[in-house]
Amino acid sequence: MLAGRRRALIMDTVRTHGEVRVADLVDRLGVSDMTIRRDLDALAADGVLDKVHGGAVARTGAATADEPWFEAKAPLAAAAKTAIAAAAADLVEPGSVVALSAGSTTYAVATQLLGVPRLTVVTNSLPIADVLRAADRDRAGDAPTLLLTGGTPTRSAALVGPIADQALANLHVDLLILGTHGVSERAGLSTPNLAEGQTNRALIAAARRVAVVADHTKWGVAGLAGFAALDTVDVFVTDDGIPTAARDVLADHVGELIVVPATD
Repeated sequence: MLAGRRRALIMDTVRTHGEVRVADLVDRLGVSDMTIRRDLDALAADGVLDKVHGGAVARTGAATADEPWFEAKAPLAAAAKTAIAAAAADLVEPGSVVALSAGSTTYAVATQLLGVPRLTVVTNSLPIADVLRAADRDRAGDAPTLLLTGGTPTRSAALVGPIADQALANLHVDLLILGTHGVSERAGLSTPNLAEGQTNRALIAAARRVAVVADHTKWGVAGLAGFAALDTVDVFVTDDGIPTAARDVLADHVGELIVVPATD
């Protein structure tokens, strides 16, 4: 069994029962004690459970208003984000106008779009803007055209507030690729930052289609501010570490669910 599938089964058990024991997983999955402990280490590093003596327990989660810095989020679930970014980039048509919200996964998408011809990118992300500006310099004008919203920066390096919202109110984009702090059936898409939630709503209003990019660690997390219901999402791109129950919920609510294998 591939590591991604094995870890998905572990997370299914943790979310169903609240805890899991190493010995039980060894018997159930037919792998060594050391393999299970490595899996638990990886899942703990991704922030989706807490290791305890002899096993692991469900993580209660950070406070709903706790906003991590972009630099802290970027290394988490890196393989999953890379795979998700590649799949999301395939949704982008040459010559189109695409919006990218702020976030570490949308940043990964931006790096995949540098070769798309005649592309215009609207973003409120400072790191994404830096990537596109560097590409424009290095490619002698053969990089996507950049439109930066302006606004007040947050910890996640998002430009938000009235200036950003007003800039987006006058735009029309073909596709929005949207990141999120958390995803759940009850809360939908959410963020710990109220102003960022409002700017995300402005991004959604400007888009003809909405594609959400979120790795498996975002499932079950609810930030302070909800900004969209799952039913408003046209395409949801995630990785195969997401629990089976979560896949069922997403398949029932979003227009299209894309689950990509993450390289371990």
